Amino acid sequence: MEGKKHNGIFYRDVGSGPVLVLLHGFGEDSRIWNLQIEFLQNHNRLIIPDLRGTGRSAPDSINEISIESMAEDIKTILVHEQIETCSIIGHSMGGYIALAFAEKYPQNLKSLGLVHSTSYADSEEKKEARRKGISFIRENGAAAFIRATIPNLFATPFKDNQPAAFQQLLDWSEELSGETLIAYYESMICRPDRTPVLKSFKKPVLIIIGSEDKAVSPEDALDQATLPAQCQLCLLQQVAHMGMWEASETINRELLLFLEWTK
Repeated sequence: MEGKKHNGIFYRDVGSGPVLVLLHGFGEDSRIWNLQIEFLQNHNRLIIPDLRGTGRSAPDSINEISIESMAEDIKTILVHEQIETCSIIGHSMGGYIALAFAEKYPQNLKSLGLVHSTSYADSEEKKEARRKGISFIRENGAAAFIRATIPNLFATPFKDNQPAAFQQLLDWSEELSGETLIAYYESMICRPDRTPVLKSFKKPVLIIIGSEDKAVSPEDALDQATLPAQCQLCLLQQVAHMGMWEASETINRELLLFLEWTK
């Protein structure tokens, strides 16, 4: 996996055309987008980072981590690459980072995408669940946490029909350290409500929802689709939180359609 590194952040830079930044979520690294990279690199220039503490990014880069600091990392990469405008699409936590970027740098965005993500802040119930996750990691380690939680992010058909791919994704997740997972959880707990960002964003927004998603409420995701001035909505049936693999062909078509719209 060849790539570049800037300020300790590893990223791949592939393809040519309008720039698209793909941001991975919690418990993942940039490889979660491999099926989209293979498809989209013939249409767009893709910037795909490993966020702080994951993959080949510096392991000590989780110090003082926040959703906002990770958005600044993306801005720094864009400046380094002399990219003035781009589209950003984020999965789950990556969507939170995309929204933080849109809040501070709307002038640098052509469009914004949320894949199994939300602009809403954590509810108290969600915060408590994340705190329990932090306690579990501290008591049992990152690998045990991944084995207990990641399978719940996939719908049953994918786990049953593509066991090798599912195991590959599980193995990748187990490479993450407990310190990184805890830092991510704490940053998500602290993030604010960013529905005003969606309301004020005048450029196209893509929202992709899984009907079986237990991590992001499909009802909440549908509600937020009414907020942007321009929105492309995709509801994936029998898909949970990991549509990039569970329904890769459909997501690839939706991404290409969205990117063609926003050229």
